[in-house]
Amino acid sequence: MKPWLCVSFLLVNVIISPAVVAQDSTKTIDSVSASDSALSGAINIFVDCPTCDQNYFKTEITFVNFVRDRQLADVHILITRQSTGALGIEHTIEFIGQGKYAAMRDTLKYVSKESDSEDIKRQGLVKSIKLGLVRFVSHTGVRDNLEVTYSKPSVANAVKDKWNYWVFSISSNGWTNGQKSTNQFYIYGQITARRTTEMLKIRLSANSSYSENRYDYGDFKLTSISRSRGASGSVYWGLDGHWSTGVSGGIYGSTFDNTKVEVYGSAGLEYDVFPYKVSTRRQLRLQYRVGTYYDEFREITIYDKYRSWLGYESISANLSLIQPWGSVSGSVSGSHFFHDFSKNRLSIQNNLSLKLFSGFSFTLDGYVSWIHDQISLSAAGATQQEILLQRRELATSYEYWASFGISYTFGSIYSTIVNPRFGN
Repeated sequence: MKPWLCVSFLLVNVIISPAVVAQDSTKTIDSVSASDSALSGAINIFVDCPTCDQNYFKTEITFVNFVRDRQLADVHILITRQSTGALGIEHTIEFIGQGKYAAMRDTLKYVSKESDSEDIKRQGLVKSIKLGLVRFVSHTGVRDNLEVTYSKPSVANAVKDKWNYWVFSISSNGWTNGQKSTNQFYIYGQITARRTTEMLKIRLSANSSYSENRYDYGDFKLTSISRSRGASGSVYWGLDGHWSTGVSGGIYGSTFDNTKVEVYGSAGLEYDVFPYKVSTRRQLRLQYRVGTYYDEFREITIYDKYRSWLGYESISANLSLIQPWGSVSGSVSGSHFFHDFSKNRLSIQNNLSLKLFSGFSFTLDGYVSWIHDQISLSAAGATQQEILLQRRELATSYEYWASFGISYTFGSIYSTIVNPRFGN
């Protein structure tokens, strides 16, 4: 055989053989995946947690079938969360039986620390989900393939918190970008101290920010700078399962709203229609505040003032519901100054996310505010550059924003397979 024919034969084998092997391997992998994707006799579950690592759940919890919609599931797993006093996260995991499991329901809690990595957090969630599912799986044929193990813990003494529940944090963030004719720079820093117990919440903080924009285009040159700084503190006491009270105050200054220095303080009373202990699922908080502001302005205001000392009161209602059919949150708040009731503000905000029927979801977000209390507006007004760059507060009688979305998904009910190729 001629040498060039040998080389050609080898090249053809090198190119074609891996492709054939890959095809066969792909067929094998796909057939295994297809058979494993839906376990016969296993329960169908839907994990309702948009911010969770769903792919990790599917690879670690292999004795159930994952489905794409709650209404297709035997068990709807609803995960809600709220921050702890030590900056961790308390996850409330509710197991809601459906269909033949409708009479079965359970709730577990998992608390992650602020120092935990994302991997540790998701491991903890998986462990809790597995424990909660045992009750349901024990009624299926899959139970014959399950084993329960127990690791005996070492003897542990009661933990004494040397910090007495105080948590401190120092943070800073910034960004910059630019090109030939423009560049922008922003930096922000904050220091906080918190102490949270079941009936007491204390928060102290101080922050500062600096923002700079530069433009150089032909004969047009502009440098725009914005600064803010402030410190605040609050103490809130729980009176019982529904009532709370507290005080807050601080000092603040900003070039944006013409405030050289502002000192403020308030006292408030709050009532939650639902007990605070179910706050991860239901809240309807009614709140009343009364307080005072002392302001010194950078420039004389439209009311011919360089300083003012005013009292105010406000009332608000805040609703939050997280249910199997979706979530609803919203607030209504109103306030006014005592010296002139026409100086007032009314704001309404809502967030609605509904899963109306299998595969169909609807979201609606909106905010509107009627504004009649801009006491710090500069009489000199804002320059064209400050308006375009949004460096000054502008006179307005209202502001709003809104968004909506719909989604419909249909097809295979199973969503167990994980394929990370070329990303998600």
